[in-house]
Amino acid sequence: MTTNASQTIALLMGGDSDEAVISRLSGASVMQALSSRGHTVIPIDPAGIDLSGIDWQQFDLVFNALHGRFGEDGQLQEILEHAGIPFTGSDAATSRLTFSKSAAKERLLQFGVPTPNYVLLHASDSQSRLQQMVESVGYPCVIKPDTQGSSLGVSIVQEPSQLASALQNCFEFDQFGIVERYITGTEWTIGIFDELVLPPICIRTTRPFFDYHAKYEDEATEYVFETDFPPAAMGQLQDAAVAACRALGTRGLSRVDFRLDESHKPWVLEVNTVPGFTDHSLVPKAAARMGIDFAELCDRAVQSCLRSGPPRPHLLQNRQVRRASVGDGTSHAE
Repeated sequence: MTTNASQTIALLMGGDSDEAVISRLSGASVMQALSSRGHTVIPIDPAGIDLSGIDWQQFDLVFNALHGRFGEDGQLQEILEHAGIPFTGSDAATSRLTFSKSAAKERLLQFGVPTPNYVLLHASDSQSRLQQMVESVGYPCVIKPDTQGSSLGVSIVQEPSQLASALQNCFEFDQFGIVERYITGTEWTIGIFDELVLPPICIRTTRPFFDYHAKYEDEATEYVFETDFPPAAMGQLQDAAVAACRALGTRGLSRVDFRLDESHKPWVLEVNTVPGFTDHSLVPKAAARMGIDFAELCDRAVQSCLRSGPPRPHLLQNRQVRRASVGDGTSHAE
C-alpha cells in the first residue's frame, strides 16, 4: 500500500503512566516509520506539554502511541473528540470500557464471548472478605489490577500462602483489582486491524506467565506462528478475537490476548486498544508475517484513521472480516 499524500501528524507518546517507557519506544519507532513514508511528524509528550493549549487544527490527524492511563482509558480520546480531529484507535467510550478489565469482561459475557470467571476486589475490602472472594473463584487464580497494562501488578496465585503478596502487588497499581480463574493451557495473542485479522501468535516463556519481564526483557521468550495445533482451534481463536472486538466496539488497531485451554477452547483475557508499536511488538510481528512491514503498517493506520473520520463504536459489526490463514500468511473473506 502506498501513501495517498503526505500528512502532518501529531504523534502522542510518553506521558506519565506506568507504561511511559514503553510508550516512548513505540513513539520513536512510529516516528521513524511515518517519516520514512513522507509524513511530517510532530512528537508531543503530555508529560511536559499541556494538551489544552494545542491548536489541533494544525494537524491532519493524531497518531496515539500513549500506553496506559490517560492515553488508553478514554481521557485523551475525549479531548481529541471535542477538538474534532481524527485520531488512531478506538473512541472515548470504547477506550473507557476496554481499559477496565471488569467492565470489559461484563460486556464480553453479555455477548457470549468466552472469558474466565472473575470477581472484583477493592483495596478497602477486609482481609476476610478478600479471602472469601478469592476462594469463590478458586485456586489457582490470577490477581491483576482492574486498570493497568503490560502485565504490571499481575500474579498467579497457586495457594492461599501466596495471596497476601499478590494482593499487595495488585493494589500498588490500582485500588480495584480482579481475581480471575486461571486457565491451564497456552498463551496466544491476535491483532485486529479494522477488517483484517492477523495471524495468531503462540507465546512461549520460561517464566510462570507472560509478565513484564517476559514481554520486554527476556530474550528467551518465543513468538511462534507455526504450531501443531489443529486449524479448527486456530479458527475458533480468530473468531473469538473478532467477537471480542465487536462486543467492545473497537476501531483501528487492537490486540486480543488469550489462553487456549487443554481442550483447545479459547478464553479471552483482555483487549488492548493501544498495543505496542515497535518493530518487535506483537502486532507488527503478525503484520510482517503477512508481508506488511512496519512502515507500511504505520502508514495503513494513518490512512484508516483518515478514511474513518470521527470514531464510531461497533465499527466491526457490519464489516466483512478477512482472516489470516494459519501457516501461509494469506487471508480470505469470512
